[in-house]
Amino acid sequence: MFLRIALAAFVIAAAHAAPAPRAVLASAQGPVVASAPEGAAGAACGSPYLIDQTLPNGARWRMCWEMRTIEGLTLNHVVYVPKGNGPQNVLRSAALAQIHVPYDSGEPRYHDLGSLGESAIALSAADCPGGERRGTKVCVTTRARGHALLKDGFGDEELRRSRQGQELVVLSAYQVGWYAYVAEWVFGDDGSITPRLGATGSLAGTVTTPGHGWPIGVGRRHFEESHSHNVFWRLDFDVHGGARDAVEQYDFTGTGTKRRFMVRTRFTHETSAVNAPMRWWRVLDPKALNADRHPVSWQIDNPDSSEYRGPADEAFTRADLYVTQYHACERLATQNPLPRCRDSVDRYADGERLTDPVVWVNVDFHHVARDEDADPMPVHWQGFRVTPRDVTAKNPTP
Repeated sequence: MFLRIALAAFVIAAAHAAPAPRAVLASAQGPVVASAPEGAAGAACGSPYLIDQTLPNGARWRMCWEMRTIEGLTLNHVVYVPKGNGPQNVLRSAALAQIHVPYDSGEPRYHDLGSLGESAIALSAADCPGGERRGTKVCVTTRARGHALLKDGFGDEELRRSRQGQELVVLSAYQVGWYAYVAEWVFGDDGSITPRLGATGSLAGTVTTPGHGWPIGVGRRHFEESHSHNVFWRLDFDVHGGARDAVEQYDFTGTGTKRRFMVRTRFTHETSAVNAPMRWWRVLDPKALNADRHPVSWQIDNPDSSEYRGPADEAFTRADLYVTQYHACERLATQNPLPRCRDSVDRYADGERLTDPVVWVNVDFHHVARDEDADPMPVHWQGFRVTPRDVTAKNPTP
């Protein structure tokens, strides 16, 4: 992983850069993007940084992109427009916040973010099928997502409904050591958002003992070391504009019984949370209501993590979701390079009162190599899902 050593040096240099204020998002490649005024639903940028895509069912997504030196691809002012409805502000900004890679033997332990924008790969036409390359390192495309709905008409063909869905994909790729990472932001025509990261490229060739790895290649002499990819995303929600957002956790009691009860917990101060059966979270603006007078919100589900838990000096791995008060310099989940801020997300969450929450999602994948990973390695994906909850009063595209 020789390139990771060079990246670490860049993180040290980046630590001397002043943090950007909230109204201006600093960019290594791309525009200086000013925040939209409260209540506005528009992206404050122009070509080629503006993405404005209407999908076949009438759903529309608007946003700005930039390639940041530290985080790589960053999306700003993400707006969703359901068919027949007004625009809905969703995210002020969204980006990767860390890729932590600890090996099972205890060493090495990498932190692959810090100068991700410098590692961005120039994309070919084949990397962006049916889409458009923005500059050389960002792809904007659409693709099928399978059935959007299917309803039997019980013999009446006029009542039968079947629709195939589409999604907007914004992606970039990065070469970090032997690995190539593909970072996707997927925006569904149902209003869903799926951030995900794919790891491909080549195995590192780290040889270990049988207790820490898997035999790769001819015979049983080479044991490729198992390791984790602990990926963090930073989501600064901006539901309906303004800074009134709140975060809630939902749990369901009654395991082992016939009846279940829903328990809602409103986070009033910075905190962390772990995954649990049937647990999910939502971000809402209590004053933004749909036509049914229900608060507009966005649900976060993180059921697919392997839930890595590291030693005491990696306390940031002890939670699957963090909620912190907005501070411009809190940009990475670990090894945060900016001055006047603490080093990692677990230290950001020190109990400050929440008035403008930022959500950090941690998704872990434990990579136990296999013969099929021998060169080139097939991509393996990890991510989570954000779903509109009561953004519209009914299905906008039946």
